[in-house]
Amino acid sequence: MYKIVFFLLVAEFLYSSGAVAQVKPVADSAEKIVPVVKKKTKKINIFNLPDTIKQYPPRVATIRSAILPGWGQITNRKYWKLPLVYGGIGITAGIFIYNVKTFKEAKAAYINAIDLNPVNDFQIPEPYFSVKDQPERIRSFRNQIRQNVDYSALFFIIFWGLNVVDATVDAHLRYFDVGNNLSLQLKPGYSPLAQTNGVSVVLHIGK
Repeated sequence: MYKIVFFLLVAEFLYSSGAVAQVKPVADSAEKIVPVVKKKTKKINIFNLPDTIKQYPPRVATIRSAILPGWGQITNRKYWKLPLVYGGIGITAGIFIYNVKTFKEAKAAYINAIDLNPVNDFQIPEPYFSVKDQPERIRSFRNQIRQNVDYSALFFIIFWGLNVVDATVDAHLRYFDVGNNLSLQLKPGYSPLAQTNGVSVVLHIGK
């Protein structure tokens, strides 16, 4: 009887041990949890964006303005100056063309007035026809118009040159340092030469 009870106890122990061995721990059966690390996004400061405009040497703007008025201003991204450039050059060019045309008419009228050939008088336009008998007045007017031609040509060249100068200055100012390391200060000072006190202007450039 005791042997049967002992055998049953041993069999139950072995069965329970085998069942426990087959059961895996919860920690082993569960999937490993990988912590998700959020990447830090870099904040973009819209007030400190890099300059994506292609940089040109100042001489490029100078050469382009000399070739074609306004091209240097376009290179410097100063589009608002284009009406000023073309307005100044266009007005002076129009005046020059008008003076040249008037000079040619006055010159032809003077030649027809002094050729002593009445057949050619119909070629004299107004207002020269009314004074064809006074060719000296036509010649005086012709000389005045010729002077105006010279002045209009000079002003045209000046405006063209101002266009080049403006583009050159703007191109140089694009590379001018306007950072925080520049400072202009007024400081009291003493002049050993004059032996007087005064105020001096001190400009600090860089660190």
